[in-house]
Amino acid sequence: MHLARFPRRFLAHLPTPLERLDRLTKELGGPEIWIKRDDCTGMSTGGNKTRKLEFLMAEAELQGAEMVVTQGATQSNHARQTAAFAAKMGMGCHIVLEDRTGSNDANYNNNGNVLLDHLHGATTEKRATGPDFNAVIEEVAEQMRADGKKVYTIPGGGSNPTGALGYVNCAFELLGQVNDSGMKIDHIVHATGSAGTQAGLIVGLQAMNAQIPLLGIGVRAPKAKQEENVYNLACKTAEKLGCPGVVSREDVVANTDYVGDGYGIPTASGIEAIKMFAELEAILLDPVYSAKGAAGLIDLIRKGHFKKGERIVFLHTGGSVALFGYDAAFDFADRWS
Repeated sequence: MHLARFPRRFLAHLPTPLERLDRLTKELGGPEIWIKRDDCTGMSTGGNKTRKLEFLMAEAELQGAEMVVTQGATQSNHARQTAAFAAKMGMGCHIVLEDRTGSNDANYNNNGNVLLDHLHGATTEKRATGPDFNAVIEEVAEQMRADGKKVYTIPGGGSNPTGALGYVNCAFELLGQVNDSGMKIDHIVHATGSAGTQAGLIVGLQAMNAQIPLLGIGVRAPKAKQEENVYNLACKTAEKLGCPGVVSREDVVANTDYVGDGYGIPTASGIEAIKMFAELEAILLDPVYSAKGAAGLIDLIRKGHFKKGERIVFLHTGGSVALFGYDAAFDFADRWS
């Protein structure tokens, strides 16, 4: 599969490390846990969107864009990474932030990812939540085009067939790492939201006949809808790559038991996961994505879904900057002396 046929800006710090989590493995007493550190991709603290933006921003550049417009929730990791790419490449960036939580907390609305959006020079506007925010950014882009700007729009999460190429490449990278080390892995687990990460991974894994089950832990949509979104995007990505039919519906599996009260709303199990990873492994998760993915991993290990003797890779999608917008979710009063 020849990914070099597609334009790409090589700005990510790749390959990302693959590390064994010794203390977490011992604490849970189940399978051997490894972590793929896609929180270390670079570009304003990194995260999974950086892989997608290498392809998306190259496409924008090829089309002569001087401005990119995208959207995400208030504490969007994707928005922050898009703003960083735009700064690096000398483009303008405008972000439409969707208010999915209704929070009036000052840190949530101004700190964390929002602070970095503005530090990178992006302009932002906030809109009430709605059913089709990608349509909203197209409207915003049309207004800018009417003013003479050359605008490229990027969907939420960078999740379209172009963006998903980044995680096709990640599948190749991960398999290369385990093959070169002689390490057999039994499962890959990660947080899944806008579908691009899971869609790209499943296309790459299936194209290589890796025979490694991939489980997405959902952070927003119900199971049927999440799996449908991933499958549809995987099919479009496979077509773009010239291998239609490589993914079947049963290859796409999502567990949405850990969403809690909704997207962007912290859960008790997610907070527990953040504390476990931080205290045992010095790894930071975020409350929106990676913590809910890790909470699912932890709970499934405790329930015996993943067995002792198996080896699991947890793909860390990044996002620790959002912690500074969610400080109210943590209570450390007992640790002050």
